[in-house]
Amino acid sequence: MLSDLWRVMVALCDYRAWWRKLTGRPLVDVVFITHLRDEAERERFFGHRVPVLGHANGPRIYQNGVAGRVRGIYSTAAEMLTKEGRRLARAQCISACEWAEYNGAKVVLLAASTKRLFGRDGAILKERFPNLLFTIGDNGTAQMLWVDVERALRNAKLDQRNARILLIDPYGPQGACMARRLLQAGYRVVAWCSNDTTLADIHAETGMEITSRIEDAGQVDAVVSCTHSVSARLGVYDITRLRHSHRKLLVIDAAEPASLDIDAYAICLEEVVRQDAGKAYSSQLHYVLGGWSRRLLMLSRGVVFGGYAEALALYQAIHQLGQHELAQMDWFELDCPRIIQIGTVLTYAGFAPPTPACFGKRVDDFDLAYANRPMTAFTPMSGNTLPMMASVRN
Repeated sequence: MLSDLWRVMVALCDYRAWWRKLTGRPLVDVVFITHLRDEAERERFFGHRVPVLGHANGPRIYQNGVAGRVRGIYSTAAEMLTKEGRRLARAQCISACEWAEYNGAKVVLLAASTKRLFGRDGAILKERFPNLLFTIGDNGTAQMLWVDVERALRNAKLDQRNARILLIDPYGPQGACMARRLLQAGYRVVAWCSNDTTLADIHAETGMEITSRIEDAGQVDAVVSCTHSVSARLGVYDITRLRHSHRKLLVIDAAEPASLDIDAYAICLEEVVRQDAGKAYSSQLHYVLGGWSRRLLMLSRGVVFGGYAEALALYQAIHQLGQHELAQMDWFELDCPRIIQIGTVLTYAGFAPPTPACFGKRVDDFDLAYANRPMTAFTPMSGNTLPMMASVRN
């Protein structure tokens, strides 16, 4: 299987890991723990073998001498919705943390839905692993997401006086932060989620327009998605309903898995300009096996998910630059002071906003003018059908 070949080749070609062993350095500095999206992805990633430890290696990432390693647990998102599934996933995450500590890691990122397995503060993990710094990566993602949103709206020539923006997930940490920033910037925002009570509270607090039915949202100029919830996915008909008849719809998608997924996008690509969001770029960031590994994640050269960048940057700031006060901060919390702090940390670590991209392909044209013409086939970045965890993004 391709997954087995990829693993063997990564292990053989990771000369940095061999050098670390020879020089007595830890194998890894940062570990990114994540789950699998579904059964099909589990089969692609693990094949027919169940990992003895309940988790296994994913892509290997290096940046400024920091060694990062994805560690995938043998649980799917659907399984983690059940009581027994969550219990098993927690055990697998704890085992993955033991692996990380044993191999010398100092920083651990809980990516995707693993961040919700240990409560809002991760107290169980912090008590069990006092020598590890845990983060959920939300501050790094929020910092890069706002830069992406601000730039995309500017590139599409959508100004505060006229643009109307649909915000998906206005109540989660990322969505609430984005709502505040969009409102402060002067945009007209309509909030969409399925919980009427939550929507009423949001309206009372912010005055935003609200809707629990996307068909009632009306026409908007842009959509900003901050959730990977299945109930908040955008379909082809949603795009048609939401966009103005004479304009394409701008979709800024920070959701992982994507809110407007690659199959739906391929059908409606003439009606939408879509941009991935919440990612970071560093010229010093490298994947073992280069393009093969990063294309598995549909990422461009030097690009990593915002939460991953946060974990790498925290390690550098604390263990290379001696900013030990950062190790005393609670990185399970998402708020403006932490976002500002992590923005500075990311800059010092050499991270910046990446070139706008959609499923790993560069976006050069943000012109929203719409012309009726035959559909054009969309070919995503070559290699994106190879086996890998799609939910490793943060």
